Amino acid sequence: MDFSELIQTVLIYALPVLFAITVHEAAHGYAARYFGDNTAHMLGRITLNPLKHIDPVGTILMPLMLYFATSGAFLFGYAKPVPVQFGNLRNPKRDMIWVALAGPASNFFQAIVWAIVLVLLVTNGVQERFFVEMARAGILVNLVMWAFNLFPLPPLDGGRILVGLLPWKLANQVARIEPFGFFIVLALVVMGVVGTIWLRPLMTLGYSAIDLLLTPLLALLR
Repeated sequence: MDFSELIQTVLIYALPVLFAITVHEAAHGYAARYFGDNTAHMLGRITLNPLKHIDPVGTILMPLMLYFATSGAFLFGYAKPVPVQFGNLRNPKRDMIWVALAGPASNFFQAIVWAIVLVLLVTNGVQERFFVEMARAGILVNLVMWAFNLFPLPPLDGGRILVGLLPWKLANQVARIEPFGFFIVLALVVMGVVGTIWLRPLMTLGYSAIDLLLTPLLALLR
């Protein structure tokens, strides 16, 4: 990939990635406030300002380094997590599930929105590659975030959902993994385990679900 193609790719993905990260983190903060914890609200993290959620290393430096090191074959990154004091929630164990689920749910919703944009562009004869590819990137980025964050290992959202669903004894054992969870997840990603057994099947399911949800819209536009 030459430099001009790289710049174009960055521009195509920039807006979808910023929206995906920002809305994901803000959704966690909003859900936490709804269920009784105002920590994120007091720190100004329930906002659509991407600067509040971008982590310089995890959101910018790490993905760029991995992109160049692997020629775009492998990407990994993270945003600045929204602070949640689970003890402040009205029902900590139950409400933790909804707070954790809010982020991935927001990404799936955004994937649907981008899919609608893509359908409207195509059916109206818009052939400008930049906008069509941006819509496709929006679907891809949000489905990746949706599926990846649901992986059932703390500190990912799926791990917190699992902790909330398990009986107390098992939940405490799983929660102890959290300090090491990031490194375990990264190792599993590098080894291809997450992609093979989790991301690909779940994303296939996600694309199928979006196709099904958009069937009425496609029928109306024909």
